Amino acid sequence: MNPASGSVLAAPSPDTAAASEAQRAWGLLRLICGHICLHASMAGMRLATPLLALQLGHNPVHVGFLLALYSLSQVFLALPAGRFADRHGLRRPMGLGVVVAMAGALLSLVFPVFPVLCLSALCMGAATGGASIALQRHVGRAARDNTELKRVFSWLAIGPAVSNFFGPVSAGLLIDYAGAAWSGAVPLAGFRAAFLFMALLPILGWYFIRATPELGPATGTSAAASSASAWSLLQEPAMRRLLLVNWALSSCWDVHTFVVPILGHERAFSASVIGTILGGFAIAAAAVRVAMPLVAAHLKEWVVLTCAMLLTAGLFAVYPFMQSPWTMGLCSACLGLSLGSVQPMIMSTLHQITPQSQHGQALGLRLMTINFSSVVMPLLFGTAGAVVGVSVVFWTVGTLVAWGSHLAWRLRP
Repeated sequence: MNPASGSVLAAPSPDTAAASEAQRAWGLLRLICGHICLHASMAGMRLATPLLALQLGHNPVHVGFLLALYSLSQVFLALPAGRFADRHGLRRPMGLGVVVAMAGALLSLVFPVFPVLCLSALCMGAATGGASIALQRHVGRAARDNTELKRVFSWLAIGPAVSNFFGPVSAGLLIDYAGAAWSGAVPLAGFRAAFLFMALLPILGWYFIRATPELGPATGTSAAASSASAWSLLQEPAMRRLLLVNWALSSCWDVHTFVVPILGHERAFSASVIGTILGGFAIAAAAVRVAMPLVAAHLKEWVVLTCAMLLTAGLFAVYPFMQSPWTMGLCSACLGLSLGSVQPMIMSTLHQITPQSQHGQALGLRLMTINFSSVVMPLLFGTAGAVVGVSVVFWTVGTLVAWGSHLAWRLRP
């Protein structure tokens, strides 16, 4: 049949191709917005619950335990969540995540006591982890080549960067100013306002994601359905190196999130100032992720990861000497530029070295590995901070990251 007469073999017109690209961009934007809302809910809770625990008289060891619980549920649920995403796609895991995140925030709203804050942390971690696996799997499968993998994961990584600004800053402002408006001080009223806002954000996230069409089944999904297939991924040296690099860099993220509220509390900074310092980190991470898609074709994953590890180690060496909110904010922003470049490169590499039918399980394995560290490390941070001070925590983790930079270098093809 002649192409001009309407054959299905006819090349798409420029207008049709442009419309298709616009539709793909709009779909990705909706996913990013949904991810921002859900992740901001957890990020705000991660600021509000430790501050409330400190306000209630708990010490840094208790705060470390509380923060560890945000990752504990993901250690046990990451692999099942990956298999669930491989079987059911995007919307069902995202819907479950929205419900559980709302429940976690509402529990703290109704019962603002330490045991319930711990239960809320488990719920928020489980919800965000499972939803992130499904979202990352969907975006990775939709990419058409390696350059587009780096580009779409750079755009998608903007979500957590923005939410790590929006969640803590909004929570800090609500704690400071809603409490003052309602009670003339900064009591539990401000914390309840923050928890209510964090409970509403997942609903907005579902609004953005609910209309996303599911992708077709991946080739060989049934063969990858067992847990043994996920563990077999560790037989690949590249996967082991990638997981170790990801673990080291995620530990840096954890130590920064843990230490800044404690340093701010010791130096009598307000909740909004502490949230703004963490927000500077998030803005810088978002900025570097906005820039990365523009130069994605020229980026080499192993080069970016190696440079990020070395720069992070240097920043951790000087961070404890920063005494004012401005200097802490400057270090926080520089650290955001460094660590913000990591996730797109990690995700791009993971999708290149993993069979399509095992993407969900590989993502679950990655999430389980880094969150196992996130359970253990805050406990160590809290104990070390109480015994020898938080400066030693910064220097120890910085040394670990500097040593591990050779693993990132060995990820080169």
